Amino acid sequence: MLPVLALLSQAVQGSEGLWAHLRDTVLASALPETLILLLGVGLLAGILGTTSAWLVSAYDFHGRRLLEWALLLPLAMPTYIVAYAYLDILHPLGPVQGAVRFALGYSSPREFRLPDIRSMTGCIILLGFVLYPYVYIPVRAMFLTQAGSLLDAARMLGTSRHGLFVKVAVPLARPAIAVGVSLALMEALNDIGASEFLGVRTLTVSIYTTWVTKSDLPGASQIALCMLLLVVALVAMERWARRRQRYSTSAQKSSVMVPLRMRGWRGELAFGLGVVPILIGFVAPAIYLVVEAWKRFQFSGLSSRFAGEALNTITFAGIATLATVGAGLVVAYALRLLPGKASLWSFRLATMGYAAPGTVIAIGVLIVLGGFDRFLDQTMQQWFGLSTGLLLIGSGSALVFAYVARFLTIAGGGIDAGLSRIPLSFDQASRTLGRTPTETFRAVHLPLSKATMAAAALLVFVDCVKELPATLLLRPMNFETFATHLYGEAARGTYEEASLAALAIVLIGVLPVVVLARVGRIRA
Repeated sequence: MLPVLALLSQAVQGSEGLWAHLRDTVLASALPETLILLLGVGLLAGILGTTSAWLVSAYDFHGRRLLEWALLLPLAMPTYIVAYAYLDILHPLGPVQGAVRFALGYSSPREFRLPDIRSMTGCIILLGFVLYPYVYIPVRAMFLTQAGSLLDAARMLGTSRHGLFVKVAVPLARPAIAVGVSLALMEALNDIGASEFLGVRTLTVSIYTTWVTKSDLPGASQIALCMLLLVVALVAMERWARRRQRYSTSAQKSSVMVPLRMRGWRGELAFGLGVVPILIGFVAPAIYLVVEAWKRFQFSGLSSRFAGEALNTITFAGIATLATVGAGLVVAYALRLLPGKASLWSFRLATMGYAAPGTVIAIGVLIVLGGFDRFLDQTMQQWFGLSTGLLLIGSGSALVFAYVARFLTIAGGGIDAGLSRIPLSFDQASRTLGRTPTETFRAVHLPLSKATMAAAALLVFVDCVKELPATLLLRPMNFETFATHLYGEAARGTYEEASLAALAIVLIGVLPVVVLARVGRIRA
């Protein structure tokens, strides 16, 4: 809660005319563009994720098993890396437009060129094809465990498979679709690299430019609060829309709803349709990164900065992961030991950071720890005549704080899910035998939930490596990670210079995809 409270405190310190100025010059353009972007990304990600989940759940064709896990691959590709890659791939002098001109008989970009990807449409398409797995994962799980009796009744009443999808499956899966779309929108709202370089001025970009370019912290805080209110409004609207609807929670398998076998051209068409989002969201940018990284390596070898950036990235992500998992364990275990409204609300408030974009968290953390640094410096000068300077901000502690505040939801939620699978009778038996809560945790809960904790730690680590907005705002001086190095090269228009760093981020991002794919196969 500290970053949010700090934002409120800082926002009211602005001058009387600051809000009116921001409203007329910044929000008047940034807010409509942000809303249009969210609407477009939500629709595209929802359609791609839902139809892909239905394709691999309701039909059986050659290559279906491959698609089930390959559709998760865009999760490994940060949005800003995809944007940088496609800016080169679809450049007027790039390979795609060159091939099109060659096929059509044109010799110059002046004679024929495709529409510029640096537009609202291009940004929506790229973000939608990268973020659809957030919808695909929960919706596919819902399709695999939907109430069999309802599907059986619909089939016996003569409903076609298409009608079953539209009239039964999608309405039943609406909670999962809503959750997935909400996560995709949070990621779209958190993005700063892709939207900025594709020419879309979102609220996130406005916060960054207001603070970094104009050094206007109160103004950045006011814009950040507007973004936070937008997030709250999106969640509230979704819950209000389905306030009177009830959903079946039975996990009974359908007796007649088995995957329909598709052979011949129909099976090939189904496989081709399933491959399209994978090609656009992962394969094409991944191939580009491999080619450019190899060219760069052949030309100049491994940069001397690469090892330092790798060390910075892994060190800070590792420290933040340990702190996040530790804090997640505290809030999740407290919820188990002392169930009730107090512990429930404490858990919810502690894990609300993921709903706030990285720039919002970063500005709040900057205010909190910057104020503490100033207080400590003044105190040390008065008492001992020593200046501590920017102790927390300069050491990177602020960056770790931001990572923990933002990704505590992943650790806390994952650990709580693992603990919830352990029957309470195990706790009661352990306590009856004279074990304390700490001993019960070491002897019972830790061995039974260590796999869940490891998976949560992996997800947190990868998200810390990929996080760009908070890292840009809170990194110490002369401190570069893979993400910030890539952003800096992209700002100079030399994306290929950071291709090795981008490829390293993608390879690290593949790790949770492998875990999710294994879990998905086990559940299926």
